[in-house]
Amino acid sequence: MVIAGGSGLVGRHFVSGINLEQYNVYVLTRTKKPVKAGINYIVWDPSKLYIDPSLPDADIIINLAGEGIADQRWTHDRKIQLLESRTQSAKTLVHWIKTKHFRPSLCIGASAVGYYGHRGDDLLTESSSPGKEFMSDICLQWEKANSELKELSDRFVLLRIGIVLSKYGGALPKLLMTKNFGFLSYFGDGRQYYPWIHIRDLSNIMKEAIENNAMSGIYNAVAPQEITNKDCMVSVQQRLKNIFLILPVPAIFLKLALGSMSKVVLNSNRVIPQRLLEVSFRFLFTDFGLAVKDVTEGNENTFNPPLVPLV
Repeated sequence: MVIAGGSGLVGRHFVSGINLEQYNVYVLTRTKKPVKAGINYIVWDPSKLYIDPSLPDADIIINLAGEGIADQRWTHDRKIQLLESRTQSAKTLVHWIKTKHFRPSLCIGASAVGYYGHRGDDLLTESSSPGKEFMSDICLQWEKANSELKELSDRFVLLRIGIVLSKYGGALPKLLMTKNFGFLSYFGDGRQYYPWIHIRDLSNIMKEAIENNAMSGIYNAVAPQEITNKDCMVSVQQRLKNIFLILPVPAIFLKLALGSMSKVVLNSNRVIPQRLLEVSFRFLFTDFGLAVKDVTEGNENTFNPPLVPLV
């Protein structure tokens, strides 16, 4: 099993749950590293379409690589970086497969619910059309690059991922950044829908994709709960202690502070996991407040061995 993006938030959690007696795991990394906790690290450089030729052929390839969307302000150069970090990873894997002349049994690619763009109250499934903005364009090109893996493998699964809830990073710390002061904030009028997923459910979706040969094509990797930004905060207030107020952050302030990146928190994506429900996938977390409580007060990671260090 080869994993691109295995050192990121989602990749680390997923790798930690792999049965190392069943799979030989190779994580692609930009710098040479020794084997850790049974995980092999292989050097690659997507900017040069390079993967160390010592990497053996793989039955399963998982591509989670991509720079964090909300990590930095969206300057012109940053937008290019966000796009190329996604498309070049897929192109590098395609180049490697073609060069080695083998055919994987399964390729899993990542995308995001930003594919759908700002759609208000429209109910969005995997068959819904893409939006017409920067995030939608990134996802379209990301999916197009990953689709080349589809042609080279026996089975291909693509996950459009929502807001990932994890205590180790992702969007949640930003959403709860005022929690320690006794209040929470929602953005704009708070009526925008937030599709979310607990990191344990996301890892389980990938595991299901590996084990269930009937899974193929595009899946919305989001919880089935349809919930707005403001209701997210109300749900958290009900589940956590010492939170007394919920206050708005005006949209104009967000636009001035974040520029076009404000769309990350102001866009509305009412996305449902229609195809996951059709295959009867069993979610562990279907209530936003309970998912946040688990992440902030519980132990989201039930795997053994412990989380692979960020490398």
